[in-house]
Amino acid sequence: MKLYDWHAAPNPKRVRMFLAEKGIDLDIVEVSGEGLRLRKDYIEKFPQAMVPMLELPDGRQIGESMAICRYLEELHPAPPMLGRNAYERAVVDMWERRAFDEGMMAAGEVFRNTAEAFRERGLPGFATPVPQIPALAERGRERLGHFFRKFDRQLAGHRYVAGDQFSVADCTAFCSIEFAAWSDIGIPEDCTHLDRWYKDVGARPSARA
Repeated sequence: MKLYDWHAAPNPKRVRMFLAEKGIDLDIVEVSGEGLRLRKDYIEKFPQAMVPMLELPDGRQIGESMAICRYLEELHPAPPMLGRNAYERAVVDMWERRAFDEGMMAAGEVFRNTAEAFRERGLPGFATPVPQIPALAERGRERLGHFFRKFDRQLAGHRYVAGDQFSVADCTAFCSIEFAAWSDIGIPEDCTHLDRWYKDVGARPSARA
C-alpha cells in the first residue's frame, strides 16, 4: 500500500501519527509541488485533489484521513486507536469529529483566508479560483477560541481527549492546534489543561511523524 502525502499539511499528519502509534509501515509518496500546490500528476491520479490518499496494491483508492484510519484499524486492530468497545468507539468518534469540525476547520478558515499563497484558493480541491473572504478568517479565530476552551474543559477530567487511552481524537486535536499556529494562534494562557495535554502529546514519538 502507498500513502500519498503532503508532509507539511495537517490532515496527512493525522494519518502519519496514527501509523506511528500503530507501528504500521507504508510506502509514503510525497506529492507537494511548487507554490504550495499538489503535483499535477497526483491530481490526474486522484481528481479529488486532496491529501492524504491511500492506494491499495490493486490500485483502489481511499481518500479522507478518517476513512483511511478506519480501514487500517480493521487490518491492524492493536493497539486500538478508535476505541476498545462500542461505547469507546462512539466517544472517540464524537470527540474526533469535534476536533475536526471545531478545530481543524476553524484553523483552515483562518489560514486559507489570510495566507498570501492561498489568495485564490479559499477552499481545498477546487480547480477554479475561490477568493479569500476576510470575514471568514475572523469567524475562524472566534471558532478556535471556543475549540480551545471546550477541549480544555474536557481535558480537566481526562488524560486524553476521549478518555484514559490515546486515540485518533488526540491526533486530530493535536494537528488542529499545530495548524492554528500557522496563523500565529496559540493555546490561551488560561487553558492549562489543554496546554498540559498538548505538551504530553508533543513528547510522543508520533508527534514528529
